Amino acid sequence: MTIKTQRLLNRAQKLKKKGQISEAQKIYLTVLKSFPNNQEAKKELSKIAQKKEITPTQEQLNEIIQYYSCDKFQEALYANQLLIKDFPNDPLLFNISGACYSGLGPIDLAINNFEKAIALNPKYAEAHYNLGVAFQKTHQLDNAIKHYKEAINVKHEYPTAHNNLGLISLELGYINSAIKSFEWAVAYSPEYAEAHNSLGAASQELDKFDEAIKHYKKAVTINPKYAQAFNNLGISYEILGLEVEALNHYEEAINVKPDFAEAHFNLSRLKKYKKNDIQISKMKSLLSSGNLNQSDQIFINFALAKVNDDLDNQDVLFKFLNKGNRLRKEQLNYSINDYQVKHSLIKKIFSHDLPSINKDLLDEPQFKCPIFIVGMLRSGTTLVEQIISSHHAVYGADELSTISDLTSSILADPSTQDTNNLSEKYFLSIRQKYLDSLSNLDINEDIITDKWPLNFQYIGFILTAFPEAKIIHLRRDARAVCWSIYKNYFSGKGNEWAYNLNDLASFYALYSELMIFWHELFPNQIYDINYEDLTNNQEKETKKLLKYCELEWDESCLNFHTNKRAVKTASTSQVRKKMYQGSSDDWKKYESHIQPLIDGLKPY
Repeated sequence: MTIKTQRLLNRAQKLKKKGQISEAQKIYLTVLKSFPNNQEAKKELSKIAQKKEITPTQEQLNEIIQYYSCDKFQEALYANQLLIKDFPNDPLLFNISGACYSGLGPIDLAINNFEKAIALNPKYAEAHYNLGVAFQKTHQLDNAIKHYKEAINVKHEYPTAHNNLGLISLELGYINSAIKSFEWAVAYSPEYAEAHNSLGAASQELDKFDEAIKHYKKAVTINPKYAQAFNNLGISYEILGLEVEALNHYEEAINVKPDFAEAHFNLSRLKKYKKNDIQISKMKSLLSSGNLNQSDQIFINFALAKVNDDLDNQDVLFKFLNKGNRLRKEQLNYSINDYQVKHSLIKKIFSHDLPSINKDLLDEPQFKCPIFIVGMLRSGTTLVEQIISSHHAVYGADELSTISDLTSSILADPSTQDTNNLSEKYFLSIRQKYLDSLSNLDINEDIITDKWPLNFQYIGFILTAFPEAKIIHLRRDARAVCWSIYKNYFSGKGNEWAYNLNDLASFYALYSELMIFWHELFPNQIYDINYEDLTNNQEKETKKLLKYCELEWDESCLNFHTNKRAVKTASTSQVRKKMYQGSSDDWKKYESHIQPLIDGLKPY
């Protein structure tokens, strides 16, 4: 072997060490062209062909990592793609490309690269996790769950995968599964603040607020700059009626993260603003910055509306309130026609002869049939539940969406458009599943209130499945109700009709028409109580209410404001005060600004 050949082989070895495999391969081929029997060149080419040693050097990877850590995703991607040309079968590089596209977009390219990494190495836990994150971002939850579980199967000690899997379970309403995932995350990483915050959120969903507060406090102890956990602490304290503690934690969230729009909004609901409050200028600056996403713009507009209501600046109040409502309606992408169709279908279903449940088929339930409290939002349903749940024999379960969830499938079934397929078995199923859901409540009382106002839509389902049910329907001045709805922001994706004055009037008409229908269909089975009468004649109306519910008199019901139960609705502060009159006249102050609403409500 000549000195020149040896030099070529040495150069090839150096190129290999640097990760320049293709260049080294060319040199070995050059050597074999002149010396076909050179064993060293043959051996090295064989290694390359068998994909041994086809990995980039740490030096090459460090360059990409440095770009990525500085959020220079485009530079990192370019350098990584150059390496892929030399190492086309290295799953790590495709995982890196996926991570770069996750930062740059489009997310489809990120998904594509993570899938390539997994195709090259099906046991690549990090790629499965990253793919789960990408699917979670695009709300492809089934795929996200699949890949988080794959990551955990490969590497069970994976706290972030457990936490993210738990967050999906929490979103889907599988609270116990979520808690199990969060507990694994904390078990593997006791100082994982996000997992403690997640445990707090899950406990809060189960109305275990002391437990929730414990976990949120652990999260902020681990990470004193954890704004979301401070905000969550504020929410828990507010639900428990501890307004000073709630206000302090909302302020702490804003101190940690000055652009935290949701915390600004939450704080605005508890605060009485004065003209030179520094928070006002901070929120105005945030809104004018142009850096807020749609959700944050909505929060700040509603908060500034509250500010100007406190300062009695009506024109400015409605500037922000109308903008916040308009953005919220756009966000929810809703048409009032959806509810028109739904209510027409409900009336069509219950225009048929429906089955009567054979009482001989009914087991003795663990609880007496719940007392359903229904009506429009802001009509006084929270107040009535607070009164009844102050009774020693009653547990206030707050807003349960169970009936809505159980009936959603039949209302989405096209076959219900032309015929009635609802059998006795169907209503028995609703009854049993509803009672099963109540058994998850950790309570001692055997009488429960279910205060989901929009259950007024499902009265036919309730009274057919529960012929013994008590249904309390709140009536209140339509203008007072709709004004109170319009000035409030509601979390979640429901109540889409609440963010436009014309839609509000239309929905109120649908509500009124459906209640007339139910009263005619179920005479003497729905107890109407007038909010104004209740506030003006508290003791008299309370006695009538308890008599309808077949409850003995309990003086505590007059002192409902001392009830320490958790209240999760927008009325949480009002129901902790003594009964007061006049709130139904509040709309008159704003009459000139809400004339389209008033005109639309004139028949009611």
